[in-house]
Amino acid sequence: MLKKKDKSISDKHKDSKGFKYYLKRDWQLYVLLLFPLVFAIVFKFLPLFGLSVAFLDYDVVGGFEKASFIGLDAFKEIFGMKDFYIALRNTIVLNGLDLIIGFPAPIILAIFLNEIRNKYFKRITQTVLYLPHFLSWVIIAGIFYQLLSPTTGYINILITRYGGESIPFLTEKWHWLVSYCLIGVWQSMGWGTIIYLAAITGINADLYEAATVDGAGRWRKIWYITLPCIRSTIVVMLIMSLGRILGISFERPYTLDNPLVRDFSDVISTFVYRVGLQSHRYNIATAVGLFQSVVGLIFVFASDKFAKLMGEDGII
Repeated sequence: MLKKKDKSISDKHKDSKGFKYYLKRDWQLYVLLLFPLVFAIVFKFLPLFGLSVAFLDYDVVGGFEKASFIGLDAFKEIFGMKDFYIALRNTIVLNGLDLIIGFPAPIILAIFLNEIRNKYFKRITQTVLYLPHFLSWVIIAGIFYQLLSPTTGYINILITRYGGESIPFLTEKWHWLVSYCLIGVWQSMGWGTIIYLAAITGINADLYEAATVDGAGRWRKIWYITLPCIRSTIVVMLIMSLGRILGISFERPYTLDNPLVRDFSDVISTFVYRVGLQSHRYNIATAVGLFQSVVGLIFVFASDKFAKLMGEDGII
């Protein structure tokens, strides 16, 4: 009884210590926390006030003072544009294909890398696979235009040299669609393996040893140990990917774009650049961005709810 009372007294004493005590004791940690906090406030929260531009007749010269309130007129104009629905369709199709083709790629690659026993070869392979992530899309587009050009591309030169016909990888819309997805997988899958490799290294090694004793081979270990143990990580990454179903980068479709494939390459980001920014119609650009964010948020909540119904933890 005395021990329990002493423990409860010590707990109350700990709780009575205020914020100043912990600030004095751990001030270095609070200083380190200050930098990401300031970054989040300046670049994440303060720009939220700019969403009001979607409801104003905003002009750069006049600023917010001379901007008149127009309500939902910008949204009505957007939803009345045929080009907006084309860009929306292309965004969903391209992101959907990226999700189907690109999402499993880093998982499979991480599992294969984990099975490599030679640590030097493993490190070299990881480094080579990470490198495309650090290349600008301008450089990547230039490389693949050199490789895939119908007449001067090295790949088509090899194809025609061995009796085949030149393939319009980037100049015909259906071939461009396949090329776009595969180039995206090549650029991102190496970097995407980092999270999954970290999850795999956290698996208890005793599970693999017990499976070896039971006579399980590599494929059975992957199927019955590795994949179930990283399932929660896969679900979280899938939910985040679904939340970005309408959020597409500007650089990738813009650098791989050309007039021959405009039916497939015009996405929401290029639509905002062309209609909103080049025409100095900032309310249109902001309204489209707000629409993307709201739809993305709905997808996150819906996918999180579905994951919880399936027995997973989710992210919310």
